[in-house]
Amino acid sequence: MGVDGVDRLRREGRIVIVGASLAGLRAAETLRAEGFTGELTLIGDEPYEPYDRPPLSKAVLLGKAGPHRTELPRRREIDAKWRLGVAATGLDLRAGRVRLADGNEVAYDRLLIATGVRARPWPKEAEAQLDGVFLLRTRDDAAGLYGRLKAGPRRVFVIGGGFAGCEVASACRERGIPVTVAERAGAPLVGALGGVIGSVAAELMREHGVDLRTRVTVTALEGDPAGRVRAVHLSDESVVEADVVVVSLGSQRNTEWLAGSGLGAGPRGIACDAGCRAFDFRGIVTDDVFVAGDVARSPHALFEYQFLSLEHWGNAVAQAETAAHNMICDGTDRRPHLWMPAFWSSQFGVNIKSVGVPPMGEELMITQGSTAERRFVGVYGHKGRVVAAVSFDNTRWLEFYQRQIERGAPFPVEHPTLDRRPEERRPVPADFPDPSLPSHAAMVTLSGYSPADTRLVFHPARH
Repeated sequence: MGVDGVDRLRREGRIVIVGASLAGLRAAETLRAEGFTGELTLIGDEPYEPYDRPPLSKAVLLGKAGPHRTELPRRREIDAKWRLGVAATGLDLRAGRVRLADGNEVAYDRLLIATGVRARPWPKEAEAQLDGVFLLRTRDDAAGLYGRLKAGPRRVFVIGGGFAGCEVASACRERGIPVTVAERAGAPLVGALGGVIGSVAAELMREHGVDLRTRVTVTALEGDPAGRVRAVHLSDESVVEADVVVVSLGSQRNTEWLAGSGLGAGPRGIACDAGCRAFDFRGIVTDDVFVAGDVARSPHALFEYQFLSLEHWGNAVAQAETAAHNMICDGTDRRPHLWMPAFWSSQFGVNIKSVGVPPMGEELMITQGSTAERRFVGVYGHKGRVVAAVSFDNTRWLEFYQRQIERGAPFPVEHPTLDRRPEERRPVPADFPDPSLPSHAAMVTLSGYSPADTRLVFHPARH
């Protein structure tokens, strides 16, 4: 598209954003901020305008924030047409049209897909429908679960020891509610941070009164004659009575509506280049379809150009802003999305924060503090260089380690502030699980190099 075409697009073009999400809203704001005056449409399957999800498993469950008061603040007026409560069901790339569940179609000149992820449901549908069985992804989910916690259940059972599951367990203990957590791996958080850090998280949970069951799977949810959940059956043949069950088995990317569209979309997300342009199923980049947020998988120069799928608040914002900029500018003015992966969690009185891609690390060394005191920094190494760092109540070091990642600093870490006396300072295996099993709910997923992986085999979670 020449300069005249770009100018016409900015003045009169039609841009459609599928996904009334954090990424969708920030993209819309960026489009207007950068001079787009054409027609802007946002499509969302929920009946609500974009809202913030991280508080749902933290402040909302503790009663510190209402689930219906989590709307995202607007940075500017976006003058958009909202199509809320109606899902996108198909995409015609050739005609440039998005099909909706109500039978209507919306035409576009540029399309941004920001459909994000949804919670993976309990696979046995009859059991999933029992009263007292919850997912936690939407604000309606949070409202329902909050109501049950407020009523004072006898016991909450959490299936899955990822970040969301651990945060639910933390909220339960803070409210004085007995809680059991079942995790198929040897410790919680292993998919995101590895077994070494997972063992620290396990000790922390047990110290706060959590009944943590590891290396077990849930085989059945038992209901009473009235259809209310009353017990959970485990693979070790134990039975735990519970009147609330929270299914926390990770997420599924919302790509099914793109089946047959020709885009390189699948269970791992939608492949796109560093400029957020989507690939088709042949690995050829498109010029009018862009991707941002949790549903995207894009290459990162700092991590061997592997395609990363990132479920991070900050990544959604940064990628949306990059996609919006690139949608309405000439090719020579496009910029790459090179955001440093980062996430945080608050649980059991500890602030956990990470930078980089921990699951890429083969080895880990504790460089500051002590795991015994629950205040430390752990650094991950891959092929002799630093690729990530995680802190427990010690965030002041993360900026330093982010710079180490950016410059490809060598691993094991050598720095004058390191105390070399403790045995902990030596590198040890990070102990990550088999990456082909996605049930561990990693916040960063390395998904290979191919932009259009037609041989992908999806392994459903077995909790």
